[in-house]
Amino acid sequence: MSIRPLDLLDLPVITRYRNNVLTLDSARALTRGHPLGAMGLLAYINPARHLYAAISNGGDTALLGGVIHTRGETFAKLLYLAPSSNLADPTLPALIEHLAVQAGEWMAFHVLAEVDESSDVFPALRMAGFSVYAWQRLWDVSLLEKTEPASSLSWRRTRSLDLPAVQSLHYQIVPPLLHPVEPAPNRVIGFVSQNLKCYASVTAGMYGVVLTPLIHPDEQNVSEKISALVAGLPDRRGRKVYLNVRSYEAWLEPVLADLGAQASSRQAVMVKHLARLIKEGQTAARTVPTNVGVPASRISRMDVDE
Repeated sequence: MSIRPLDLLDLPVITRYRNNVLTLDSARALTRGHPLGAMGLLAYINPARHLYAAISNGGDTALLGGVIHTRGETFAKLLYLAPSSNLADPTLPALIEHLAVQAGEWMAFHVLAEVDESSDVFPALRMAGFSVYAWQRLWDVSLLEKTEPASSLSWRRTRSLDLPAVQSLHYQIVPPLLHPVEPAPNRVIGFVSQNLKCYASVTAGMYGVVLTPLIHPDEQNVSEKISALVAGLPDRRGRKVYLNVRSYEAWLEPVLADLGAQASSRQAVMVKHLARLIKEGQTAARTVPTNVGVPASRISRMDVDE
């Protein structure tokens, strides 16, 4: 079986599969469009980006896959697999593992993949070492009523001085067991409410805007605040807007349903760990604020799998 980087000689295969692709990074697909479209392929030309695609020629048909990593992040993401009509190919786990090895060379500790819970790709991902750690739905909030937000419900763009408050909100909402996979943000790009109990990160592209909220369960007037957030988005230019709700904030789903938002099918958020913690009785430095009750781990170093 041969697995190698995708190149220009593979354009006939890319063209044949462009409408037969399983996307594994929902936010990027909704904001940037088709991963094998013209814009998606142009992204691979920039050598400064951590973006990689490979082709496997060892099975019944050629298989394609892509992975992406943002510099400074501890995780990478599987972008796509193709063709989506041949996810049972026995060589697919080897291609996924090949993409994970590339993520490890970028010093990522984990690789994530987002998959509809009814997808046929689950066996291949599990064979490649992936497991489910959360669930999510993408809610289309584009058609929420655009009422003028009251001052008490308004949001503003984040500033650097908001980072400690956003990190504290993250530690209060995201379960401690998920902190290694979903670390607190080291920079904030998005919007916060005036009382700093609501934060929404933003992923935007020419096709859409995806908001990922962190909203404290004790917050009041949540439905009004979500409506105000969508109504106040600047420079929207007719793009669709989505809210990404993870299972640890499932209480938001009835709120969105009452607002008339449209839900996508539920997705499993899967992770493959590329690094393992080696416990040797030494206390690791704390990486959470002192006012958050999360115990420090006792580790000394991290060994990266081959």
